[in-house]
Amino acid sequence: MSLTLDDIQRIAHLARIRLEDFDAAQTQSHLNGLFALVEQMQAVDTTGIVPMAHARDVHQRLRADVVTETDRRDAFQAIAPQTEAGLYLVPRVVE
Repeated sequence: MSLTLDDIQRIAHLARIRLEDFDAAQTQSHLNGLFALVEQMQAVDTTGIVPMAHARDVHQRLRADVVTETDRRDAFQAIAPQTEAGLYLVPRVVE
């Protein structure tokens, strides 16, 4: 697959990007190079190869899902100007 300059200009228009002719030609060259690389990679026979989530076989260390901090809401709300029913009251901004 290769893109024409008209394709590049249409994509730029859809993305609301202004491209000069020189930039469009340069972008066309870069995108066509990427498409050529993708076609080259798709030509590789990958039958029997298991897909991987990461290039290295690493596992994330997990921790127990337990509460490690105490509830300090009352201490934090004690210094607030106004609270009610555990909520902070703030001045109305939008009428």
